[in-house]
Amino acid sequence: MTLAPERAAAPAASVTPRSSTDHLLDTPLPQLLAEFRVDVSELPIPDPAFTGGTYIRKDGSMLFALRAGQPDAEREMIARAMLGKALRVPMPELPEPYQLTEL
Repeated sequence: MTLAPERAAAPAASVTPRSSTDHLLDTPLPQLLAEFRVDVSELPIPDPAFTGGTYIRKDGSMLFALRAGQPDAEREMIARAMLGKALRVPMPELPEPYQLTEL
């Protein structure tokens, strides 16, 4: 299920001026996803240890794969952390047992 519509590509440089920790933490998540061209898909993964993954496309847009049925607070925290990691913006540490791994 796609939660955000496909958007026209914009140059990757357009994301840098507003890429700050405060911006990523304070802006409503739907606004951030639109601003940074992030599409979200829910995956029917029954394993609660899987919280999400990020794919960065060649045009700079992103796809977040999140677990279907994930609690809203977890989804919010993971999406913001993945966005910060993808944009190379310093973000607060995630609480245990969460962690981000870059492949």
